[in-house]
Amino acid sequence: MKFDKPAGENPIDRLKVVGQPRDRIDGALKTTGTAHYAYEWHDIAPNAAYGYVVGSAIAKGEIAAIDTQAAKNAPGVLTVITASSAGELGKGERNAATLLGGPKIEHYHQAVALVVAETFEQARAAAALVQVTWRREKGSYSLADEKPAVSQPPEDTPDKNTGDFDAAFSAAAVKLDAIYTTPDQSHMAMEPHASMAAWEGDKVTLWTSNQMVAWCRTDLAETLKIPEENVRVIAPYIGGGFGGKLFLRSDALLAALAARAIKRPVKVMLSRPTIPNNTTHRPATIQHIRIGTDTAGKITAIAHDSWSGNLPGGTPETAVQQTELLYAGANRHTGLRLAKLDLPEGNAMRAPGEAPGLMALEIAIDELAEKAGIDPVEFRILNDTQVDPADPSRPFSRRQLIECLRTGADAFGWKARNATPGQVRDGRWLVGMGMAAGFRNNLLEKSAARVHLDAAGNVTVETDMTDIGTGSYTIIAQTAAEMLGVPLEKVTVNLGDSSFPVSAGSGGQWGANTSTSGVYAACVKLRETIATRLGFDPDQAQFSDGKITSDTRSADITEAAANGTLTAEDGIEFGDLDKQYQQSTFAGHFIEVGVDSATGEVRVRRMLAVCAAGRILNPKTARSQVIGAMTMGLGAALMEELAVDTRLGYFVNHDMAAYEVPVHADIPEQKVIFLDDTDPISSPMKAKGVGELGLCGVGAAIANAVYNATGVRVRDYPVTLDKLLSGLPDAV
Repeated sequence: MKFDKPAGENPIDRLKVVGQPRDRIDGALKTTGTAHYAYEWHDIAPNAAYGYVVGSAIAKGEIAAIDTQAAKNAPGVLTVITASSAGELGKGERNAATLLGGPKIEHYHQAVALVVAETFEQARAAAALVQVTWRREKGSYSLADEKPAVSQPPEDTPDKNTGDFDAAFSAAAVKLDAIYTTPDQSHMAMEPHASMAAWEGDKVTLWTSNQMVAWCRTDLAETLKIPEENVRVIAPYIGGGFGGKLFLRSDALLAALAARAIKRPVKVMLSRPTIPNNTTHRPATIQHIRIGTDTAGKITAIAHDSWSGNLPGGTPETAVQQTELLYAGANRHTGLRLAKLDLPEGNAMRAPGEAPGLMALEIAIDELAEKAGIDPVEFRILNDTQVDPADPSRPFSRRQLIECLRTGADAFGWKARNATPGQVRDGRWLVGMGMAAGFRNNLLEKSAARVHLDAAGNVTVETDMTDIGTGSYTIIAQTAAEMLGVPLEKVTVNLGDSSFPVSAGSGGQWGANTSTSGVYAACVKLRETIATRLGFDPDQAQFSDGKITSDTRSADITEAAANGTLTAEDGIEFGDLDKQYQQSTFAGHFIEVGVDSATGEVRVRRMLAVCAAGRILNPKTARSQVIGAMTMGLGAALMEELAVDTRLGYFVNHDMAAYEVPVHADIPEQKVIFLDDTDPISSPMKAKGVGELGLCGVGAAIANAVYNATGVRVRDYPVTLDKLLSGLPDAV
């Protein structure tokens, strides 16, 4: 199905099943421990051996020698895989780093060997016996040190300029010119990276924790240098990803190599301390923001430059993209700069680009509003735009930022805020309110599905879409139930298998909207088949309560499948509506904090997110996504930071004991309001993504609340107490 014109009225609009707050249909499996994750397919691939990864002890250089004999002689050891024993390997296009290093070393904890044994404990013990002689080279590990040398944008991301920023900024009545920084961050998903592989002849099956089944299949085939049709990837349940499992990683490759070597299934799981250095992370940024307004507070000039680092072949953190679209202003500049660093690979983490970009931009907007003497909410409303600021002929498909801000301000009690910092106390606590706009682009990816109807009226949906804890099973089932007019209980959803039609996968906030659109397309085709079989006009027939109806005639849809199961397969392919219209999602985030007047400890007291993201397919699962994102935003604002050893080139706090993430005690009352909205330009579902929008802007709203509470402006994340202590008001 080609989606190249705005959606009209369609069966989804009935909202009998779609749009309703239904429980997750996979919830019972997950809460009873019967959902099979990557490491747990014991019944299908029995007698699995265990692999343990040996990681590089240097960040840059090469292996001078590697001695695996002692490990091979250890009890239970079956083999040791190294780059020299693995044979010639290719490299998937989505990896900057090489997944099995040697002799060249590109980053700390790069996998250099896999010890395979009968038990996990034997493999781990033998891994300690692998002797490696390293030849260390000097590396670059500090973004701040490398920033001055980076003057040109990356080849594929040129600067964007509209009007004459320099002249307009020079003439502005009110100006802000400031630097903001965000640190390296780790995904820290609950389920570690894990895979199990088994070969049958020249074909391999990989059970893995991966968000994008088709990408994983393609890159594994390319790395192993085998035909793609010889690779099957299975990932029906994933215990969190946040972008860290978008791509093929070393656990998957090494499991496949080891299973081929010993001719039996092999499991590989990355230990928690290995993950931050071995896989990917959100790279640190240094962001320079300059904004000028006229005397009335309207933006006349806005510029945002961002520096980040990566391995050779890696991409920059696109932290300026929201600044291109969020506020009006005739004279504009954005630019990205990429430094070569020898740290582990930087890549996508939940809401890449906008999450760290808004952490800077939305503090800057607050600072400018204060300079202009305008309330922060009103300043943002004053500078709203209904068109792409760089191309006024291109309107937003739907833009409800003002309504998000107005609704949030009323619901949160913003009028009660004291605009003068450091004035409100509750015992020893300094209390403040802050807010920020949220923004995330609506990305579209083609997506396909296969749908079956059997004689008992059961509907089965098959697609390689994944569920990373987001509720994909449920919204896909709701879509099929709505389209075919059957109860939700009659729908079975099978996900995460590369033998199914290729979906959009879980990433970029596109998963829900595009995967359900793919199911919509397949169901349209199945409706046509059912109607034709039963002598109905497909364009006039209605499907409801297990029946097909047209005028006064009706029939059970099961009659169409009486002689055998009916199957239809189709997908959604998007035209150029995204070029004609800017498609984005919007939010207003409101925060109340308390800051201990003696210690500088920050406690978030209240959180509110008001979201405009098209049709909400399931308010219950969508709310879960948003409050989870809000929690991540709290972590980014107050505690999350990978500490870099700039002498040796690695992340020091590489486990959950030292890398702090929010826990239950950190999370206050969280409220989510979804604006009633549909966007027919986005998809036939009239939906847009929402899971990453809930994160975008939260960090800045917290930082702005801390400023309101204390009068201390922190521009370097995370906002820790050491950055507040010297500026706190005197105790009363």
